[in-house]
Amino acid sequence: MKDRPRLIYDLSFNDLLGLMQQWGLPRYRAVQIWEGLYRSLWKSPDEFITLPGNLRERLSQEFTFQALLPGAELHSSDGETIKTLFHLRDNHAIEAVLMRYKTRRTLCISTQAGCAMGCVFCATGQMGFKRNLSSGEIIEQVLYYARQLKAHGEAVSNIVIMGMGEPFHNYEETLRAIDCLNHPEGFNLGARRFTISTVGIIPMIRKFTQENRQVNLAVSLHAADDETRSSLLPINKKYPISELISACRDYVSQTHRRITFEWALIRDVNDTPEQAHKLASLLKGLLCHVNVIPLNPTRRYQGEATTRERAEMFCEILSQAGIPSTIRLRRGIDIQAGCGQLATQNTSIEG
Repeated sequence: MKDRPRLIYDLSFNDLLGLMQQWGLPRYRAVQIWEGLYRSLWKSPDEFITLPGNLRERLSQEFTFQALLPGAELHSSDGETIKTLFHLRDNHAIEAVLMRYKTRRTLCISTQAGCAMGCVFCATGQMGFKRNLSSGEIIEQVLYYARQLKAHGEAVSNIVIMGMGEPFHNYEETLRAIDCLNHPEGFNLGARRFTISTVGIIPMIRKFTQENRQVNLAVSLHAADDETRSSLLPINKKYPISELISACRDYVSQTHRRITFEWALIRDVNDTPEQAHKLASLLKGLLCHVNVIPLNPTRRYQGEATTRERAEMFCEILSQAGIPSTIRLRRGIDIQAGCGQLATQNTSIEG
């Protein structure tokens, strides 16, 4: 059986330069291809009108320009959020989200089909781990929405790596995708426009710290003591809170960048004054921000979202301790596009 063609988005700019050299072609051909992919957002070799016909033909033979087949697309009732199901070439599937805000166009992008972390309130965790995505499959989600936005005279302003999967469980491919999208001769989205969210895989946080990138880091904390956190996030048994916060303090110390902590407020579980006081003590003196969001419902978790009053009380306790926090706007709940709600019910392609 013939090998499946490579996905062109899996190539870095340097890979493309090397390929053109290997094919006996000048450097500027690599630049033309790169600009076609990431600036013009072309998605077929036929669109690369700057290239000679024989090169377009060779690209079409050697590469595929589509590894994601868009399936069902859901629009929130307010029209501000779109969730798309993408079928992968091996019949797995992922979801990604476009969120429109007043001045921002934010994408929530997946790095894995499924997730191995098993966080009890997360729909992706409930479906288990299928496989890692390649850097090109991560990139293609971004380009899909970039084309949609371009048709309306808009552009991607921010990318949160908070979709399906644990990005630091697929570290190399995730960072490779960011590097491609950050490249100045292509998509050129600034590093500070990206946010990577992790449940707290400490070795990868330390590796990320050493790279001293401008990419934002968010940590899904959700509880301030090991017993509560382990009941919600099984990874805490391997990487307990004290070690996690130590790694976070080292990150801030070495990079001088603020770290964000995410906290899904679950009624009578982690929305209590006791948890707020514990959290304030845990984060004392750390350059950070806490994003709290009432829990988004998922089918297999019975916990309930906190009330607005309890969320405000939680944030007030943090504020009194000098810890900045924000109650985040819940988006796309009616189409299961909110934080922790991404999952794929039907992962096979018909036909």
